Amino acid sequence: MGPVLAGVLQLLALIAALALAYVPLGNYMARVYSSDKHWRVEKWIYKGIGADPNTEMRWPAYLRGVLAFSAVSVVFLYLLQRLQGHLPGSLGFKAIDPDQAFNTAASFVTNTNWQSYYGEQAMGHVVQTAGLAVQNFVSAAVGITVAVALVRGFARSRTGELGNFWSDLVRGVTRILLPLSVVAAIVLVACGAIQNFSGIHEVGQFMGGHQQWNGGAVASQEAIKELGTNGGGYFNANSAHPFENPTPFTNLFEIFLLLVIPVALTRTFGIMVGSLKQGYAILATMATIWVGFIALMMWTEFAHHGPALQIAGGAMEGKEQRIGVGASSIFAVSTTLTSTGAVDSFHSSFTGLGGGITMLGMQLGEIAPGGTGSGLYGMLVMAIIAVFIAGLMVGRTPEYLGKKIGTREIKFAACYILITPALVLIFTAAAMALPTPGHSMTNSGAHGFSEILYAYSSAANNNGSAFAGLNADTQWFNSTLGLAMVLGRFLPMVFVLALAGSLAEQKPVPATAGTLRTEKPLFTGLLVGAILIITGLTYFPALALGPLAEGLAS
Repeated sequence: MGPVLAGVLQLLALIAALALAYVPLGNYMARVYSSDKHWRVEKWIYKGIGADPNTEMRWPAYLRGVLAFSAVSVVFLYLLQRLQGHLPGSLGFKAIDPDQAFNTAASFVTNTNWQSYYGEQAMGHVVQTAGLAVQNFVSAAVGITVAVALVRGFARSRTGELGNFWSDLVRGVTRILLPLSVVAAIVLVACGAIQNFSGIHEVGQFMGGHQQWNGGAVASQEAIKELGTNGGGYFNANSAHPFENPTPFTNLFEIFLLLVIPVALTRTFGIMVGSLKQGYAILATMATIWVGFIALMMWTEFAHHGPALQIAGGAMEGKEQRIGVGASSIFAVSTTLTSTGAVDSFHSSFTGLGGGITMLGMQLGEIAPGGTGSGLYGMLVMAIIAVFIAGLMVGRTPEYLGKKIGTREIKFAACYILITPALVLIFTAAAMALPTPGHSMTNSGAHGFSEILYAYSSAANNNGSAFAGLNADTQWFNSTLGLAMVLGRFLPMVFVLALAGSLAEQKPVPATAGTLRTEKPLFTGLLVGAILIITGLTYFPALALGPLAEGLAS
């Protein structure tokens, strides 16, 4: 079997697995966020944190819950890292430096999981499990809560109430993420991923020195790392490491995990707004972009420009032999079109155009299918923009799901789509203009610029993957990337929740002969076009200086 055919067959198997999980998981999540009953363990949690899960919240109160919980999480994780040297199970590792501790705390709380450290050489068992793994669960749950609040904004009328943040948060962890992660971890352990609390072991000589490995609760963290679209690896090599991702099957299974919740949430959306066809339209938009990007990536990575690539069967630099070019391409596209950031190959070693595809996937806003929750609410905001554009074309007040898209709603949507590109481009420009940040670049020219552009695209879009070659463990990058993560996560949430509150206050508008049918393929095409055009106009000059210039020169 040729490598191209193997890649295509893996893609088809992945699509089949997602199709099988789509209906049951989507239905289940709709029941979770529509139920008025609380599990006993959830009642204990509510009592412990002093929250009333039955109190409905308007959008400012819901936002205060999101921000307060996230702020406390940042402080807790920061202190845990600073005190690591005094904690049991630290494996002898010292406390994390202040700038790196801030960067890591911001990273994991914002669901970015950018890492400027070597996991196996910096973090002990307590920080990994009680700090980073916990944030993998709750940061993913926060994203889902904001998405559910926006869906309720479409589904409800004549009320500004969007549900209860604390109830949505706890249910997301206890009823969705935790049970699925347990099953996923068992599968990974059965397939060879490690799960222990072993100390540091010397395993042999390497380039004249001693090679050491430490164990850890890897499989359990790997499960929620992918399922919650987090991406932070227990080891520096991330999902290219055989302890995290030992076989081609686990590689495909991990891709399935990082896609399954964002994909199934489109059905949850359709159920909650009372129209499955609307969910299918959003899903079709996501799938069109995802499949298109995978096809482009495989084409660039399988293109044979020389005898070395012909012998290897593709651009194998930076890729694992056990995984191959096809599966690495699927993983790279899936992880950058979601907010996962996990890698089973190194994106800096992709072809010039291949690296540009991973960068563009993040710059789209990671909405195809996007992160847990963030992908859905990002796509719904883009749907509002597309409806508005269609309304301008025919001279009609735009409507979406029975709600008028007026001046207030379009301002919130416009602010949402502008804030992240502004962060990416401003921070990139500052890093390139100042003398010190440039010293962190391993490469010069177009590829060196791509390293910087990729880093800030990854941080502001809460992805977390890196282009490699960039020494990001400096005070400048730890501070500015951490700031980009925080602003890129929570400023868009402000506009999403404000938009949800505005929609929930409206009364439904009956559909007429002039209403745009947003469940039809025509709207799907319009939405795909709007996403690509808006992103292209925003980032094309920067992409032309980096990956496009490199790709055309090779």
